[in-house]
Amino acid sequence: MLIPLPGLSYAGHAAIALLLFAVIMWATEATHLAVTSLIILFIQPIIGVESFDAAVIGFANPILFLMIGGFIMAEAIRKSGLAQRLTYAMLSKLGTSPRKGLFVSVFSTGILSAWIENVVAFAMLLPIIKEIVLLMGVTDPEKGKSNYAKAMILGASFGSLAGGFGTEIGTAPNLMAAAYTGIPFVNWMIFGFPLAIMLMTFIWFGLSRIFPSEVKGIVGGESVLTEKLSKMGNISRNEKISIAILLFAITLWVTASKTGIDSYSVALIGAVLFILSGVISWKDAQKNVDWGLIVFFGGALSLGAALLNTGAAEWLINDLISLMGNNPSTIAVMLVLMVIAVCITQVMSNIALSAILIPLSVILAQSQGLAVGTYAVPVAIACSLSFMFPMADPTVAMAYGSGYVSVKEIFKAGLPMVIVGIILTAIVMLGVLTFNPSLLGT
Repeated sequence: MLIPLPGLSYAGHAAIALLLFAVIMWATEATHLAVTSLIILFIQPIIGVESFDAAVIGFANPILFLMIGGFIMAEAIRKSGLAQRLTYAMLSKLGTSPRKGLFVSVFSTGILSAWIENVVAFAMLLPIIKEIVLLMGVTDPEKGKSNYAKAMILGASFGSLAGGFGTEIGTAPNLMAAAYTGIPFVNWMIFGFPLAIMLMTFIWFGLSRIFPSEVKGIVGGESVLTEKLSKMGNISRNEKISIAILLFAITLWVTASKTGIDSYSVALIGAVLFILSGVISWKDAQKNVDWGLIVFFGGALSLGAALLNTGAAEWLINDLISLMGNNPSTIAVMLVLMVIAVCITQVMSNIALSAILIPLSVILAQSQGLAVGTYAVPVAIACSLSFMFPMADPTVAMAYGSGYVSVKEIFKAGLPMVIVGIILTAIVMLGVLTFNPSLLGT
């Protein structure tokens, strides 16, 4: 027998029940993740959550086209040979040990993600990550038996998320927080970049401990890399075209605020240019888009929209905050809001979640006479601590789609990253509030 939840509609009750079902199915992998997403679609009109027309709105979300464009660009970079050349060049400079390879995975995606969409940063570097895994002597990593492959793929995914904290344009929640608080770009970088570097460093060390490498390094070391670079010869026509398209796309991403061309469109522009230039064919492109992953993520977005539209998400947030009583401390409110954001963002679009939480955070700060970004900034960061499940973020979904790592292993690695992320964010914010609260606005 269901216990009625005061202040929540029937549709809201049904949405929460569907949320519990989806989390159990996704976490246990009782069936393929995409199949669960299909169930989420047709079950909504049956149990009274949303009409089918409203349920499939998740598949109109532009993030799906960003993923498709990212998949196509990644395959083009791989097929052109540019990924291999960059891999050999980076490793020859940084070293040939598994630890150095993991460093490349975490920090290259992280630093790139501070300036462009994290999904695109991950997709662009995914071929390089896979190439490093093979160079280290891992065979059949997609069978999910290599600890090193697990660390590398999650390092790239988690690194791209952590790196996004560095700037206002690094993540969509950051942008929303900046819009509501008016925090200058440079101010955000003053606290954002140290936080991003600290978290990426922990990810680097943490993953090497959680998944201790079974490989010792590239057999033959430097000489092997030199030989491979020599065999590749001079840079090819397709590699030159790939570099030009990449630089063009990165320029559009970085200047999006000036050109008005959003990151989703840029990903599709890049994908189409790769096809039109002949670097990749449409046949290759469609074969290398993980359509099951697209279906899975579309279903997850549909569930998030249902929680938002039925009022279930807002009910959960308001009810939890009300339990804190009167006059709670600043750090207590900050931690509670961050924990709420972290929990819900694992199963809901962080953009939709930040749209609910950030305005609420601004109002709370203003009512307490605090800097406007006191709660909004840590909440925006918490909305992107999406490390624990594939449905939490497209990069984590793409990491799962590689076959290198299971849902349980993602949770095993992601939980400590989330906990440390919350702690580091709280420490950084406490430092800012203590020494220079003006960084968080007036």
